[in-house]
Amino acid sequence: MGFLCLLYPWSQVCEWREPEELAALLDLELRENGEPQHQLLQRIRDVAKYSVKTNHPRFFNQLFAGVDYHALTGRFLTEALNTSQYTYEVAPVFVLMEGEVLSKLRSLVGWAEGDGIFCPGGTMSNMYAMNVARYRAFPEVKLKGMWSLPRLAVFTSQQSHYSVMKAAAFQGIGTENVFKVKVDDRGCMIPEDLGETIELAKSQGAVPFFVHATSGTTVQGAFDPLEPIADICDRQGLWMHVDAAWGGSVLFSKEHKHLMRGVERADSVTWNPHKMMLTGLQCSAILLKDTTHLLKHCHSADAKYLFQQDKFYDTSLDTGDKSIQCGRKVDCLKLWLMWKAVGSKGLEEQNISSPFYLTYVFCFCSVEQPLFVNVCFWFIPPSLRGKENSPDYNDRLSKVAPVIKERMMKQGTMMLGYQPQGGRVNFFRMIVISPQLSHQDMSFCLNEIERLGNDL
Repeated sequence: MGFLCLLYPWSQVCEWREPEELAALLDLELRENGEPQHQLLQRIRDVAKYSVKTNHPRFFNQLFAGVDYHALTGRFLTEALNTSQYTYEVAPVFVLMEGEVLSKLRSLVGWAEGDGIFCPGGTMSNMYAMNVARYRAFPEVKLKGMWSLPRLAVFTSQQSHYSVMKAAAFQGIGTENVFKVKVDDRGCMIPEDLGETIELAKSQGAVPFFVHATSGTTVQGAFDPLEPIADICDRQGLWMHVDAAWGGSVLFSKEHKHLMRGVERADSVTWNPHKMMLTGLQCSAILLKDTTHLLKHCHSADAKYLFQQDKFYDTSLDTGDKSIQCGRKVDCLKLWLMWKAVGSKGLEEQNISSPFYLTYVFCFCSVEQPLFVNVCFWFIPPSLRGKENSPDYNDRLSKVAPVIKERMMKQGTMMLGYQPQGGRVNFFRMIVISPQLSHQDMSFCLNEIERLGNDL
């Protein structure tokens, strides 16, 4: 905690400034001549001062928070060594390390063998999955392009991550060919509707090839039922991908891994340790069950200046042709060092069990416990209590969360997000993962919302 105080000696989560004022305070202009060291040090202090303190225990805003000092040490070392994760000759340590970490992650999924790489975020990992799935179904696409293919169909839930739409647009499949499957009240995909939607796509002349399930949706933290989804994919011969960017870390927990029962039947899995594992941005893996080198065949360009086949070592260690990138940042060290330090048991206790416990305590009196560590709720201000049947109730309630969010940001006391979803007007979403969190912080959150919104 002492080091945390050195990094962030302020009590506030943020010091809000309007853009014009902030630009003036930071003096962002780049000039012909340099500045003296004491002025540069002040610049560094200002950058830290006016940045959001995501390591603050009352930062509930995103699917990342807190800091692990072993991982942070790995991040420092990665930057200092400044190498690219594409060949064994320039990154021997990290090629071997990435292989070991990916193998361990795959074993948690339930695969004895497989493939994978670290990617710059879950969006890219999901894009890799869709691209490899299309290549498996239609390998000619790499050479001939989309003109040689039929209309393709992708299936995902109404609450899946927006990266599915981005991937379909980016890869030329088209967002109109992403079929949204209905979810239940808790946000989980309804398998029966998946089956019906697949038949609907076929009736429209589309060719299904890819089902994108989610383990840990962004807003509600929902886990799709993987076993029945896998049954459908098996019958239809479809690639099954599980986006576990947020929820994948429950696989460390004996108590909670049941949320992903059936994940071993998937063809690919996205997992972001920079979320619940607290490795720090960025640390995201795409894991594949495939052992036929689909990842490399799909993306390789066979650059002769990098991937010469007559090198003096085993060229299978040159993993760069699996990636659509050339230069690729080392993202395995921070996770490897943290894992080495505390072991799988330590990761389960500090990163999984503790957040689930705090979520349970926080929601103890609620009607329904959340599935995960996403706590979603409305704050009903005094002026709206008992008026649920008023015709303007929802319209007035939708304005509450934005006002409270503005007030908490400008006062810097804490940060949590809000959003509408489906037929629900704006509600708060609190993410409970920071290892610095205490019972006092959880109580503070409720009391602070009450204080900030009591006059609404």
